[in-house]
Amino acid sequence: MSLSLALKLHGVTAEIFEARGRAAVRHDPRVLALSDGARQILDWLGVWVGLSATPIETIHISQRGGFGRTLLRATELKVQALGWVLRASDLIAALDAAVSAAGIVYHDNTSVGAGDTAGFALTAFAEGAVDPSAGEVRDYGQHAVLCSVSVAAPHQNVAWERFTGEGPVALLPLGEQYSVVLTCADEVLDEVKSLDDRAFLALLQRRFGTRHHFTATTPRLAYPLGLRYRPDPVGERQVWLGNAAQTLHPVAGQGFNLALRDIWELASALGAASDPGAPEVLTDYARGRRADRRGAIAFTDLLIDGFASEFAPIRHARGAGLVALDLLPALRAFVAKRMIFGARAWP
Repeated sequence: MSLSLALKLHGVTAEIFEARGRAAVRHDPRVLALSDGARQILDWLGVWVGLSATPIETIHISQRGGFGRTLLRATELKVQALGWVLRASDLIAALDAAVSAAGIVYHDNTSVGAGDTAGFALTAFAEGAVDPSAGEVRDYGQHAVLCSVSVAAPHQNVAWERFTGEGPVALLPLGEQYSVVLTCADEVLDEVKSLDDRAFLALLQRRFGTRHHFTATTPRLAYPLGLRYRPDPVGERQVWLGNAAQTLHPVAGQGFNLALRDIWELASALGAASDPGAPEVLTDYARGRRADRRGAIAFTDLLIDGFASEFAPIRHARGAGLVALDLLPALRAFVAKRMIFGARAWP
């Protein structure tokens, strides 16, 4: 839906083919952490105004059992917010309404495969999963347990990324609550899922520490975590983007933000082309996206590997890195801008 709106703004006609029923698409229980760069793209698409989103003004990054921490602040970068947290269902509803208002043709309950694209100038696969036969796959052996929790003290628009030996824990401010992403190993998933609310809150408290006191939780959902990506996101009159091109670990919240940057660049490229499916157009698009895609994939993968080891020298090196990041404003600004705007750090 985002891609179809972006293409229309560039004067390119597109139709949507959705495998699910249109109403079913709206029922997405996940929570999204959008960078301010993603917010700018959604504002350009005309869907941001009216959305209920909670700003992230500070990001606190730390590791359990080791020294060092880093604070990223919106005021330091002179941006409205480092990011925004909102329910996926709210964004989908806004996109759906914009698609209807724009008169974009929407075929639901209609699946399109790679062999069903004859007659189209270009087919963009913008949803689904990476085909293992066409890409690289890495199973992290982890699941993300998702829920919302209430806290005793106001969150003050601070997001937390806490690295532990069992995997990262992220707290994202959402309304007056926190949206939680708790990573756990596959072998303990059933045990974690079977916990009652009180026992789960105790587990979360142990993993996170004492900077917040958790008082209540919503029911939990769990999703498997892995890295899947297509090295080449284009083919003969075909292009893959979003989850169809790369699926990342949720640490640092890069996946959907990267997808929106894919859309921004692709719509710009197609809007300037006389033939949107021409090989040179798609090759230039893929080349232009290479640094951002590889950077986001490598950064996410490095965080998982770099913070997984509990070997004391490595833990101390991580702490030294966090301290250095906190003490060097230029380095901190570079990292923050890459997270917000991608490889080109625009605008």
